[in-house]
Amino acid sequence: MEAGWEWDETLFAGTAEYYRRGRLPYAPGLADALAEALRLDGRGRLIDVGCGPGTVALSLAHLFGEIVGVDPDGGMIARARRDAADRGVAAKTRWVRARAEELPAGLGVFTVATFAQSFHWMDRDRVAATIRDMLTPDGALVHICDLKTEPRTVDGLPHPAVPYVAIGELVKQHLGPVRRAGRGVLRHGTPGGEAEVYARAGFARCRRLVVPGGQALERTYDDVVAGVFSMSYSAPHLFGMRLGDFEADLRRLLRQASPSGRFSERLPSTEVFVRWKVPADAAPAADG
Repeated sequence: MEAGWEWDETLFAGTAEYYRRGRLPYAPGLADALAEALRLDGRGRLIDVGCGPGTVALSLAHLFGEIVGVDPDGGMIARARRDAADRGVAAKTRWVRARAEELPAGLGVFTVATFAQSFHWMDRDRVAATIRDMLTPDGALVHICDLKTEPRTVDGLPHPAVPYVAIGELVKQHLGPVRRAGRGVLRHGTPGGEAEVYARAGFARCRRLVVPGGQALERTYDDVVAGVFSMSYSAPHLFGMRLGDFEADLRRLLRQASPSGRFSERLPSTEVFVRWKVPADAAPAADG
């Protein structure tokens, strides 16, 4: 993370209740792809680090005997616990409110650790090294994110695209030109270079998977508003007393972009990097 920024507990405050409606899901087939790549059979233990409201952990619950989700935000943990109960998997899940830097926290040893668009918020070298020690000898670390390099036009779909650029400009008008992050700001965004971090931590070999997206989605005004409020840089608390003014401006923008109240969007593909801690000659063959 860039110099001068420090994590604080307000980073995702108030966003958990917007996730299910606002965030685009990962590509269908993610669970099947991981089951094949990791030979998952319904046993073993998964730790999802930075689990949010349990989006990934719950989608993989059928592939493991036990799921542990870790997140520092109380709202996220509460939402994950409720959703686990709704899905009938509460007995095999555990939700721990803690920062990744507090691991191992007595949680034991795991078959698989997942980071789904969460690793960049952490002390990455420290967390990667800790997770390596928490994995079984043949255990794997799985880094999951949206594929950023594919075009996602709405050509041929019935409604306009979500006006993301205009929404970004509106957020800047209300919160200032520099990206907000908790009580601080990120002038240069979040860090990359995960491959080097994982290599320093001793993960021996990587297999890249792409789970195809492209499926057509229909989004309402409420869906898009929820998506905006699910983001750290536009979390509701950042607007303070002007939250109502921002939402009114946002809905006005959306009405202008699509008077019908509907937007079209394509689901992004999901990019997955599976990293093993075992020697290269004992790891499964890499793709390409």
